[in-house]
Amino acid sequence: MSTAVPRPAERAALSPSTVFAGLILIGAAVAVSIGAYAKLHTPAGKPLFTLGFSGMLQMKAWLTTLALVLVIVQLLTATWMWGKLPGAGSAPTWAVILHRWSGAVAFIVTLPVAFHCIWSLGWGVGSTRAVVHGELGCAFYGAYAAKMLGLRAPRLPGWGLPVLGGLVFATLVLVWATAALWFFTKSGIPLT
Repeated sequence: MSTAVPRPAERAALSPSTVFAGLILIGAAVAVSIGAYAKLHTPAGKPLFTLGFSGMLQMKAWLTTLALVLVIVQLLTATWMWGKLPGAGSAPTWAVILHRWSGAVAFIVTLPVAFHCIWSLGWGVGSTRAVVHGELGCAFYGAYAAKMLGLRAPRLPGWGLPVLGGLVFATLVLVWATAALWFFTKSGIPLT
């Protein structure tokens, strides 16, 4: 009876579930790092810029809403590209381009929001909503980091990328619901 000795490359290869777990751990490290900085940083208490909006909260609410719309485009184009969009047929080349650019722009649009959340407002402790919002914001960036790394990760399980994309989508929806939706439904605050 002969036993084959695995080659060094075969011994070093990680299992697909180990690769996925590693991505989740990296995302968790990103989320915890952002949260730790937000908690330790003394907030400025004022915006550095408002990008033409009448105030920081208005800017944050509208930019987060724009990011949400773009992430919905991400969900639809990803579903189409994976052949899971009912009745749509196969995705054309432009759907792939739209998917990539809508994701890039959505991420860029979130940066001034996150910057002001962390730099100007700091870790929210004034209400349960603020704490949950802060935790979800950190989780969004952790999920985003894991998804971006997952795009190039060798041996990622087939279900890994849709799960990571779903985490990005779900956390952004919840971030939006705990801040922008709250802002838009709050009486007495100017919306523009």
